[in-house]
Amino acid sequence: MDVWNKLGETIATAGRDVSQMAKDLSGTAKLNFDIRAKEDFIQRQYREIGKMYYEAHRDDPETPYEQILEINKAFEAIAQMKKELLEIKGAKQCPKCGAKMSEEAGFCSSCGAKLDIFEEE
Repeated sequence: MDVWNKLGETIATAGRDVSQMAKDLSGTAKLNFDIRAKEDFIQRQYREIGKMYYEAHRDDPETPYEQILEINKAFEAIAQMKKELLEIKGAKQCPKCGAKMSEEAGFCSSCGAKLDIFEEE
């Protein structure tokens, strides 16, 4: 009978140990997940601060950050590519509301603004 009691105690102790290890592992996984979530939050905040800084200083004549100038150049290149796309499609964009319409349109079909049919190049 003594053997059976010792075996029962050993099994119970092993069960408690395994249970505690599972709790520890679960707690570790949760902490790692929470850490990663906070790190992701910080990265999003950094990006948002950077965007706000750029928007506040994009027109400054001098900047300590070359990246502002590079972003400005990228925006200019995008605008040029969009213009080329419209030309390929035989369309133009309303300068007031941004709606797209045919090149022959005299007025914007969206906002009614008068469009210059003969644009100066």
